[in-house]
Amino acid sequence: MKPNPYRYLFGPVPSRRFGRSLGIDLTPHKTCSLDCVFCQLGRTTRKTLERKAYVPTAAVIDEIDDWLQTDGDADYLTLSGSGEPSLHAEFGRVLAHLRGQPIPSVLLTNGTLLSLPEVRDAAALAQVVKVSLSAWDQKSFEWVNRPHPQLDFGSFFEGLKQFRSVFGGQLWLEVFLLSGINAMAGDVKKIAALSRELKPDRIHLNTIARPPAEDFAAAVPRVRLEELAGLFDPPAQIAAGFSSQRSKTIEANEETILAMLKRRPCTIKHIEAAFGMHINEVSKYLGVLLEKKQIHADRKNQAVYYTAV
Repeated sequence: MKPNPYRYLFGPVPSRRFGRSLGIDLTPHKTCSLDCVFCQLGRTTRKTLERKAYVPTAAVIDEIDDWLQTDGDADYLTLSGSGEPSLHAEFGRVLAHLRGQPIPSVLLTNGTLLSLPEVRDAAALAQVVKVSLSAWDQKSFEWVNRPHPQLDFGSFFEGLKQFRSVFGGQLWLEVFLLSGINAMAGDVKKIAALSRELKPDRIHLNTIARPPAEDFAAAVPRVRLEELAGLFDPPAQIAAGFSSQRSKTIEANEETILAMLKRRPCTIKHIEAAFGMHINEVSKYLGVLLEKKQIHADRKNQAVYYTAV
């Protein structure tokens, strides 16, 4: 496995919704406005609403240009990673640069900062914006997403509506459901009613595929997700399995990680350090291997260890 030559790019990685996605990470690890109980990268270590240039924008753009010249093979260029990209004060400058490229750009955002006009303006430069809605009022927002103390659900949802009213691109909505927390039919109906106000182009139902931040967060069975999908308009799609159309690089990376796990159990941090990979990239590959039942995960002393089957 070749080490990643970039500081701010990772992948391309296999994505359930975006095929081969090149990740562009604009914040330090787990710098976010939320601390979602289901986050598969762990708990938020820096919960903040402070917007600033967390990483140098010019250096990010230089890396993107270099990657486009030396590789350039991906289905989407995605502002994502291990934190909330809209916290970066100049994420719009990165999206503006991506608009001139042949590969479509995506902003993966929790939507909490879309109440700010400058964030809405910057986000509108993406060709696809995926926002999240997994709650229906302040109490459920606090259960599921554990927001920054200055965030309230009403302002958050109003920001989503205001963005939808000005955004001419594709708006995709992710609804993350957790057994016993927000997946009861009555609660999902409340989320679905709110989603209709946003008029999304696509809706994806998602649930836990890798160990979450909190061990009480449990997955919803696929058959139940399929039953709930019809409550949405348009009908929701289930976050499908990874495509069988896999590149040699992706297959090689999976095999290398699997070989390491056959030797000894490792945490996601062990694998990240061993291969110099981005933690989000490691998480994607672990998700593939878990789905293929080639590895299993065990939580020990608040750490999750992965072992080959």
